[in-house]
Amino acid sequence: MFELSNSQNFWHFARRASSFLIVLALSLALASSAFAQKDKKKKKDDTPPTPNPMLSLSQEQQIDYMISELLGAWQVGDIEKLHSHYAEEVSVVNGSWAPPVVGWTNYLASYQLQRARTQQVRLDRLNTLVRVNGDFAWASYQWDFSGVVDGTPTTAEGQTTLVLEKRGDKWVVVHNHTSLVPTAQPTPAVSPTPPATKP
Repeated sequence: MFELSNSQNFWHFARRASSFLIVLALSLALASSAFAQKDKKKKKDDTPPTPNPMLSLSQEQQIDYMISELLGAWQVGDIEKLHSHYAEEVSVVNGSWAPPVVGWTNYLASYQLQRARTQQVRLDRLNTLVRVNGDFAWASYQWDFSGVVDGTPTTAEGQTTLVLEKRGDKWVVVHNHTSLVPTAQPTPAVSPTPPATKP
């Protein structure tokens, strides 16, 4: 058999020891990294959730903000956002001579038909009045609409009253009553008829 000299034994031992130390160092590095990630994740889980900034507003301000979001979603066709502000059992009375629309699904179908005919929508809200009574509230406002409907530039004005209910920490619309304000048609100028002359 071949015997190693003392110097060869030393180098053989040194190589094995350095390999062992490298493996040990890598294992410690990976373990400490995994522990740090686990610790970081644990700290994330321990941190309390950030409070909803809407809750710091008064009830009236929360409703006013919600109406802004609702009308913005209505203008751009964001159905998910629009749905988040309407109760499933919502009832809607519109400005035309039609029966009330009951339920989110029926309202959505009506909205999508209207939206398909309308482009370049602009809806401005003004003179908003909000009243809160416990878990119920109502908001009335005037609106000014402009857009292209069926290819024709169109403007309209109206008023809306929303009845809202607070569910959890969120206000939702349970009834929407919208009325169009008829625009005054210009009356044709009547020119006096000259007296008939006999030839």
